[in-house]
Amino acid sequence: MGRDRGAALVLEQAILPATVEDASRTRAFAWYNVAQDSGHALGSLLAALPAVLRGAFGMGELTSLRAALGLAAALVLATAALYRGFTPAVETAFPTARRTITPETRRILWRIGSLFALDSLGGGFLTAALLSVFFFTRFGVDESLLGPLFFGARVLNAASHLGAAWLAKRIGLVATMVYTHIPSSLLLLTVPFAPTFPIAAALFLLREGLVEMDVPTRQSYVMAVVRPEERTFAAGVTQLVKTAAWAIAPAFAGAMMDGVSMATPLVAGAATKLVYDGLLWAAFRRLKPPEER
Repeated sequence: MGRDRGAALVLEQAILPATVEDASRTRAFAWYNVAQDSGHALGSLLAALPAVLRGAFGMGELTSLRAALGLAAALVLATAALYRGFTPAVETAFPTARRTITPETRRILWRIGSLFALDSLGGGFLTAALLSVFFFTRFGVDESLLGPLFFGARVLNAASHLGAAWLAKRIGLVATMVYTHIPSSLLLLTVPFAPTFPIAAALFLLREGLVEMDVPTRQSYVMAVVRPEERTFAAGVTQLVKTAAWAIAPAFAGAMMDGVSMATPLVAGAATKLVYDGLLWAAFRRLKPPEER
């Protein structure tokens, strides 16, 4: 399934900071995302499964796609068994009674939630499905090449999380989010103009090595600037606005691909993310988490 989706993420984000000190919080989120992206990378590699089934076993196209979707569903279902391994100790991350959310926290969440919605709107133009359509239409590559391409992208995503934790200790969480996100968006703008698939793939992979460095830093930052008993609420609000915005954009991206050009969603997504970076820096560069004060 990848990451950044679903209600489980909200609960996991609230649990994780309670297991470490403030100074180690970002590193904990980095390893959390390494685990997610490692699984995502293997899943991307398995996206080549339909081609393998057709080539090795003579399976029909529809049957091979059904087999791949069935495997994906089984893997997601397996997480239910893994969650059973949690002990009651995780409940210490959650208040036993209803708590009032402070006006200060509501102001922070209103501002940062709006910005995260803008970022996710840009990300909705750049889903793996839409990028796959772009690469297929522009360069004629099929899942036998797209699977390894996205596998490489997720491996770079995973490695970048640890780099983000290292960088955040030196320049701060907000600076890490902004200073790594801007060059990733600029790299994305070059992909539609690449003359060949190898060049486009190389530019895309360079972008993927930077674009996710804001994920553990963003999660750590939100959990740091609210009170511990407000973390579930904060994670829920930010996840809700991100998912809603992310869900809207693909419809517009599809219309752009059909009515304007295949490259339009990539340009629109990168431009939206650049605007987000500027606004995030202006709004939050002075609000420091505890370990930076």
